[in-house]
Amino acid sequence: MTLVQETSCKKINKTADTQTLAIIPCYNEENTIGSVVLKTKRYVDKILVIDDGSTDETAKIAKDAGATVISHETNRGKGDAIKIGFTYALDHDFDYVVTIDGDGQHNPAEIPLLIGNIMNNGHDISLGFRVGQDTEMPKWRKVGKRVLDYATSFGSGGFVTDSQCGFRAFTKRAVKELTPTLQGNAFSVESEQLIKAHELGLGLVNTNVTCKYTGLENTSTKNPASHGFSVLRYVIRLVAEKRPLLFIGVPGFVSVVMGFFFGIHTLQYYNQTHFFLIPYAIMVSIFLIIGAFAMFMGLMLNVLPHILKRANMNSG
Repeated sequence: MTLVQETSCKKINKTADTQTLAIIPCYNEENTIGSVVLKTKRYVDKILVIDDGSTDETAKIAKDAGATVISHETNRGKGDAIKIGFTYALDHDFDYVVTIDGDGQHNPAEIPLLIGNIMNNGHDISLGFRVGQDTEMPKWRKVGKRVLDYATSFGSGGFVTDSQCGFRAFTKRAVKELTPTLQGNAFSVESEQLIKAHELGLGLVNTNVTCKYTGLENTSTKNPASHGFSVLRYVIRLVAEKRPLLFIGVPGFVSVVMGFFFGIHTLQYYNQTHFFLIPYAIMVSIFLIIGAFAMFMGLMLNVLPHILKRANMNSG
């Protein structure tokens, strides 16, 4: 994934044949979805709201505001909603796709900036980078965002400035290549998109945007701490699958080294006192067994994909 820092962009050179779809995943956001749809309509050709099992009037208000609505009977997660939206975009041959949250934190007037960076500058994905004096973000959110940014960077080939921003624009190519690779169903979809984009060689550009939190404190449908830990857990799993030597093999090696260290200490103590430290011996065995197994698994998981890939190429 090629990452480019872009703080501004040219005006969109939109043609009559270019069609843009805005995807808005929603869950119990009746207080904000109407205004988000009305503001977004000014900058795109069509709006698709994915009502993810809401129990309030989200779907009705979105439809009355002019959006096409797909409703889920139960809450299936933001990741699933995004995949449904991407599939809809491909089925209806949209050239560009914008994703924007339905809670009102993003400014739809900045949609031309996001689209302009991929329409005029040749990138595949335009990532909203929440920055500037007009960006309202509590300090605890900034800390959590930075942790997730660093975690995502391990799998995305470079430092990511805002891995959790749901305000993004995609080319048709990006949507087509990303859709079959996305597996997560929850809020981890933002990080997963960036990791998969790197694997697919898609170009990413940062576009400065603002965000609003004042007055929206009660619109969040998920506990921020729970959200952060669930995303971090999924990102670590994704990166571990991609780099098993780093996340499994290296900790295994460290465990083996610690096993040898405590083993030497146990033998030295026995030579000096002729007393055998059974607790230390048990600890040595645990470190060596777990470490050796982790190193073996790390090596196997690192080698097997290459063997399978080569076998498929030979059979093809």
